[in-house]
Amino acid sequence: MFKSALRWIICAIPVVGIALAVSIGWGKDVVKEPTDKPAEKGPLQFTVKDIDGKEQNLADYKGKVVLIVNVASKCGNTPQYKGLESIYEKYKDKGLVIIGFPANNFGKQEPGTNEQIKEFCSSTYSVAFPMMSKVSVKGDDKAPLYKFLTEKERPASLRAKWNGISASFLSIETAP
Repeated sequence: MFKSALRWIICAIPVVGIALAVSIGWGKDVVKEPTDKPAEKGPLQFTVKDIDGKEQNLADYKGKVVLIVNVASKCGNTPQYKGLESIYEKYKDKGLVIIGFPANNFGKQEPGTNEQIKEFCSSTYSVAFPMMSKVSVKGDDKAPLYKFLTEKERPASLRAKWNGISASFLSIETAP
């Protein structure tokens, strides 16, 4: 009991910190003046498939605080859906978007189809934040978005730090 509660707290701390940053408005005045300088390639320049198989251009989320989370339905961190959904509901009107990417790369903890994942997330945790189609987040078949997020050419502070289970990424890009 204590061990699972501790695991949930450890998983929730980064998400709560991000939500706090959103709620108090950190970063809202970072860009003081418009610039003609083109944006460097960022995670919101990718197009992915949503949980229903439809194209989703991540650029639609520009100007928002975007938390990209790889998730699984059958792992010790699965209860993170509850915390993620709670934070999403609380801060979505202030510009927070959480995007879930189911992945089966860690101990085969997401074996279901997209339809099964969607049903599980909505019936068990009432997930309303955007869910994307299941992807690979490591290995030879790694999805292009996750290749970008984990590539070695990026500064170490911006690369994924895998804990053997999952990783989350935060993106704040202004609208053009």
